Amino acid sequence: MAEKLKNPVSESGSHPDPEDDLDYETRLSNAAADALQEFFLERELEDERLAEAQMGHITDFQPQEDWQLSQFWYDDKTAEILAREALAVAGEYGRIACVSSPTVYRKLVGLKSLNVEVKCLEYDRKFEMFGNDFIFYDFNEPLDLDTCLKNHFDVVIADPPFLSEECLTKTALTLKYLARDKIILCTGAVMESLALKLLNVSPCEFRPTHQKQLQNEFLCYTNYESETLNSGN
Repeated sequence: MAEKLKNPVSESGSHPDPEDDLDYETRLSNAAADALQEFFLERELEDERLAEAQMGHITDFQPQEDWQLSQFWYDDKTAEILAREALAVAGEYGRIACVSSPTVYRKLVGLKSLNVEVKCLEYDRKFEMFGNDFIFYDFNEPLDLDTCLKNHFDVVIADPPFLSEECLTKTALTLKYLARDKIILCTGAVMESLALKLLNVSPCEFRPTHQKQLQNEFLCYTNYESETLNSGN
């Protein structure tokens, strides 16, 4: 049996240099430290801007997505199409509720007249920056809402945070409680049959898109005929 080499060589035929390993580990450690510092700086800036928004000093602030809360923001085109559809359906003195859909709420505020009422129902308390328009909402308590909101809204736009039967079923209870008539639901294609069963909604030609692309096919459903959302937008 051949004697084992006491100092093994690398594939190139040379002995590994311990200093090279140390240098690599040092560079890796420095890069990780820099990335961590950048993360904390971004978080600090986010907190500062959120505080300014809550005090009303800035109006164009949009918090970063929180993936733990399954937050995925629409791109600007989608938010505008949905907002304009809601305004057209609600009418001149309409009332619109955005359930788990803060990007549409922000777009509505920028487009609506003073006669239109818009509310944002959200779990994430960062959106308390919307002031009196913010209503805390937890889909796990779908009917834990003020009685004055029952059948209060001409249009309800909703984007349930999770693609699950439980989440959609509970959110549907909320939508039926809030809506006087019309519902716009944005959720995955995998929820189509359940959405039809719970809310009598059908998919439109319009496909919502997000700032960061999602792997799941995403659809827009309504319980009424919409020319705009079926015009190939």
